[in-house]
Amino acid sequence: MNGADLIAAILKQEEIDILTAFPHSDLIDSCAKVGIRPIIVRQERQALHIADGYARMSAGRKICCSTVQYGPGSENAAGAIAQCYGDNVPVLHIPGGYPRSDSCVAPNYLASRNLQLTTKWCETAPTVQRIPQMMQNAFSILRNGRPGPVVLEIPVDLFTEKADKSLLSDYRPAKRSSPEASSADVEQLTDMIRDSASPVIIAGQGILYAQSCRELQTLAETTQIPVLSTLNGKSCFPEDHPLYLGCAGGSRPDCVNHFLDKADLLIGLGTSFTRSDYITPFPTRKNRIVQLTNCEHDIGKDYPVDLGILGDARSSIDRLTAILQCKEYPAGPLDTVASEIAMHKSRFLRRWGPLLQSESVPINPYRVISELMDTVDRNKTVLTHDAGSPRDQVTAFWESLVPHGYMGWGKTTQLGTGLGLVQGAKLARPDWHAINIMGDAAIGMVGMDFETGVRNHIGTTTIILKNNVMGGYSEYHPTASRRYHIEVLGGDYSKLAQALGGYGERITEPGQLVSAIRRALETNDRGVPAILEVISSEEDRIPRDLPTTL
Repeated sequence: MNGADLIAAILKQEEIDILTAFPHSDLIDSCAKVGIRPIIVRQERQALHIADGYARMSAGRKICCSTVQYGPGSENAAGAIAQCYGDNVPVLHIPGGYPRSDSCVAPNYLASRNLQLTTKWCETAPTVQRIPQMMQNAFSILRNGRPGPVVLEIPVDLFTEKADKSLLSDYRPAKRSSPEASSADVEQLTDMIRDSASPVIIAGQGILYAQSCRELQTLAETTQIPVLSTLNGKSCFPEDHPLYLGCAGGSRPDCVNHFLDKADLLIGLGTSFTRSDYITPFPTRKNRIVQLTNCEHDIGKDYPVDLGILGDARSSIDRLTAILQCKEYPAGPLDTVASEIAMHKSRFLRRWGPLLQSESVPINPYRVISELMDTVDRNKTVLTHDAGSPRDQVTAFWESLVPHGYMGWGKTTQLGTGLGLVQGAKLARPDWHAINIMGDAAIGMVGMDFETGVRNHIGTTTIILKNNVMGGYSEYHPTASRRYHIEVLGGDYSKLAQALGGYGERITEPGQLVSAIRRALETNDRGVPAILEVISSEEDRIPRDLPTTL
């Protein structure tokens, strides 16, 4: 047994079954020997994006490990690590490192030094003997507190150094622990709810990771408090529920704006309350803010918080609901709140209906979203998107029915991330359909990793909204666009899919969408990934603030 074998044996004990990698690491063969499936990608960042989607889809209960070659491999993977850090995703990354004799020689790149600011924990193993304890520490950090990427760099000479099998006898798999919120804090929150005339629940990604979606629904129904989700938390509450307002992303339905404007108490559950261009700003002047989180660093980070509660979302919401029921919380009639929500939703959909049912050619992106909603089984489908226009167009209209029916991301928005996320989601839930919506610019970042799906039989559908431009960039660079057409992009993506061994189809008419989606999903069921290239218009209208005439 060598150092790589020791790590692989520990990964097996921790029930890791997938290792994403590129292009070389001694860990790859060691993992294969113990039955951990290696998936070789086409570029390093894709290995992390797949691990990212895998962890999200399983609420962090199952993760896969990633590894890359020392030096340039770690350099190329750094961006994807930052994406996981920005979105709080528990990913285990074990890159190779330069031999210990060369580790401090410039300009050698050390992951453990350079990734300190974009990881939850980042260290180098100094000896083979220290590996088991550092691995237990790494898994404990992964499974507890606010999620985030964990990096353990292994100098390549440790991978090949002899390791005594007795080192395994001291290893103990890490456990998950759920912190309890204090009774005094929960009691104070119940009093604040009782004193509030118009409270709103802001449900974040922590609801998904705590697996507390059912508890959240019970709380909302007990109190008749309307619920909106953050971008990362979208799908944590059934979006056809009469108390659901919408997703508070960079784009959002009018209902979100209306209820935030009238709110006098914002109850953030499982959210970091992060300010971002891609997240709805929350009003602070006329209301009080409560924040429940499992991370002390989040409380009061971006907003003034009147009550900060440290605790697990599931147990805390359960206790809150029990206290309110015991105190016979005087919730108003459902019809009152639900009718107000339904009215605003109806108005919103009427205004946007012409785009959602548009017969225009090129195809309007909103028509694509509408047809997806009506065609797929949303009880067994996960949808994600890429950065930019697809994100802004999808979030306000895709209605998730079950937890993880949507995979939201966006505190940092690296183009191309959506393809890896949807591949990871499919690996985590092979019985679900997995769909990703991208634009021309995004597929250009990761297009060759479509072949990773082909080679590994990861049956996903990628819808490319092809309008031959980087949407919106002409506004930023008017002179360069007019003189040099810098926003123009090209390519035949359906033929690219076919050339890489997958299914590819070009759609030019709205009436072709439904049958094409069904053919793609049938292809996915055979383990073959698909690209649907939709010839679409450049659509710059997104729902955000005040109503507009469409």
